[in-house]
Amino acid sequence: MKKIFMFLAVAGLLTFSANYQASAQDEQATEQVAAASDEADPFAAGSTEQQPLHQALKTTFIEGGAGFMATILLCLILGLAICIERIITLSLAQTNTQKLLSKIEDALAKHDVEEAKAICRNTRGPVASIFYQGLLRMDQGVENVEKAVVSYGSVQMSQLESGLTWISLFIGVAPMLGFMGTVIGLIQAFNAIEVAGDISPALVASGMKVALITTVGGLIVAIVLQLFYNYLISKIDTIVTSMEDSSISLVDLVVKYQK
Repeated sequence: MKKIFMFLAVAGLLTFSANYQASAQDEQATEQVAAASDEADPFAAGSTEQQPLHQALKTTFIEGGAGFMATILLCLILGLAICIERIITLSLAQTNTQKLLSKIEDALAKHDVEEAKAICRNTRGPVASIFYQGLLRMDQGVENVEKAVVSYGSVQMSQLESGLTWISLFIGVAPMLGFMGTVIGLIQAFNAIEVAGDISPALVASGMKVALITTVGGLIVAIVLQLFYNYLISKIDTIVTSMEDSSISLVDLVVKYQK
């Protein structure tokens, strides 16, 4: 499923890049027409100041520079793809542990370990997988059951946390790209001053705009991904707590029905 989301993310980025070139040209032509009309009728200038939100975002994206804004956007798309995949995976990993324990207890009360194993096999989630590993070693004693539950619990925990390192990577890289755009924008501004041999707001404005837009873009991407990251961490903590509590209950059931 992760590969599907990554493919969709890359396909979306390529589609956006293809539309970006055409929209940039259309926007430049529109701005030229609007500027010409404003010169002809100065009282109509106020009608062009208001524009839709998506158009304003597109204009800001273009003004920030296609190079760095595209890499920042790529961090956002890939990060969101991984976040969505993790949210779906963790949602499917949640299990009604009380109901599962009740079914296993009924099977063990009849001394039917195979039925308890079948219940675990037919139940999705890491808790059922841990229970199955423990029941496989039920004839080897309680200590082996407990060791199997602990060892396989660590494996399941690592699987739940897979993908988080990539999200944290994008959280760190996006602001860095924004700050790099800031430095490049400042360099452009100083180069313009050096070439002109004079300091004027018009020379500095374009470089400073690139610097500020890339910084804001990187920070927005980092904030959005950080919110998803914290949500995923809290969800994983809830599942891990449920795994630990239910594992203790399983060991208690094994002790109870082995006597």
